[in-house]
Amino acid sequence: MQENMNRILTAREAVAYLGVSLSTLNRIEKQGLLVPFRTPGGHRRYHRKMLDEYLEATRRNHSLSMVMDRPNV
Repeated sequence: MQENMNRILTAREAVAYLGVSLSTLNRIEKQGLLVPFRTPGGHRRYHRKMLDEYLEATRRNHSLSMVMDRPNV
């Protein structure tokens, strides 16, 4: 299990894992929400744990905004 958490993904694998497009991944990076490391050739790589933490943070923020956006009944 720990081996899966430490797995390193390419940008294409990361977009499939996150369920977003490559342009959305680029936008997420420009916002500073994900910071990949680069290979000596300049290719982006992502630790799966980093992606899981991003997903968890966005879920928490989404849940919080859903609660805050509820109209008072």
